[in-house]
Amino acid sequence: MLANKNTIMGIGDGGAHVGFILDAGFPTWLLAHWGKRRQRWSPEELIRRLTSDTASAAGLNDRGVIAPGKKGDLNILDWDKVAFGRPYVAYDLPTGGRRLLQKAEGYAATIVSGAVTYRDGVATGALPGKMVRGQRAA
Repeated sequence: MLANKNTIMGIGDGGAHVGFILDAGFPTWLLAHWGKRRQRWSPEELIRRLTSDTASAAGLNDRGVIAPGKKGDLNILDWDKVAFGRPYVAYDLPTGGRRLLQKAEGYAATIVSGAVTYRDGVATGALPGKMVRGQRAA
């Protein structure tokens, strides 16, 4: 199914079901499993499918590519270290609610709107992002 050009590899539920499903780690799993371990797709192909294909499918035409006038958020990968840890449960939601988490490895830096938000998996405190609102049809 993943080989089908119409399959979108990067869409998740945005955290709506964090108590019983963990799809936030899917992009890292995809890179580690299908890119590194199985070598089914090149890193470039996987990244394209996770970025521009997903953004286009969601109607977010201002992102997913690095080009003038586009929102150029970036993950800088250390390909040899891309991996993911075992899922674990944290009870840190309001009223002690639980959520599933998973540690991702191999992300040297995450840059959002020009600010480094993570360096080697550790948050820098920079929070430049804004809520994404859908674009209305004319």
